[in-house]
Amino acid sequence: MPLHVIIDGYNLLGVRGGLRGDVEARREQLIRDLAGYRQRKGHPVTVVFDGWRAGHPVEQAESREGIGVVYSKQGEQADAVVKRMAEKYGSDCTVVSSDHEIGNFARAQGCMVITSGEFEMRLQMSGARPAARKLGADEDEPVRRDPKKKGNPKKLPKSLRQKARQLKRF
Repeated sequence: MPLHVIIDGYNLLGVRGGLRGDVEARREQLIRDLAGYRQRKGHPVTVVFDGWRAGHPVEQAESREGIGVVYSKQGEQADAVVKRMAEKYGSDCTVVSSDHEIGNFARAQGCMVITSGEFEMRLQMSGARPAARKLGADEDEPVRRDPKKKGNPKKLPKSLRQKARQLKRF
C-alpha cells in the first residue's frame, strides 16, 4: 500500500527559493511538480498551505491535478492541519516538513518524517525538476569515517542505513 505524503507547502516552497516574488506562481509550479511525482511514484499526496491570516472562515480542500490541496482556515496555521492529518493516518503516512515541532509530533504518531530539503532532492531526482548540482561536489568520493572507530569502515552507521531504507520507498 502506498504511503500518503503530507507536505507543509510553504515550508517546501521556502526550500525552493523563498517566499518572495510571485508566491501564487511558485505554488502552482509546486503543485505541477508534485502531480508529476505522484504520477511516477503512485503515492497519494496532500499539500497544506497556510490560510490563517487571510483565508476563509472554514478549511478548504480541493483536488488539483490529482494532488490534494488544503488551505487552513482563518486563524489556524497549516502546522495544525498537518498534525491533524498525521494523527489520522499514523504509520501510513510520511510528513514532509523541516519544522521540528511537526516532525517530533509526526514521529510520535508513527509517521515517517522527511525534511523539506531531502524531499526536494527526491523530487529533483524523480525527474520533476532538473537537479541543481553543487559546485565542487564529487559524487564518487568515498565516505570517510573516523579511523578510531571499530567495524567495517565502508558500512554506514545504523541510523543512516535505516533512513536510507525508508527513503528507498520514495
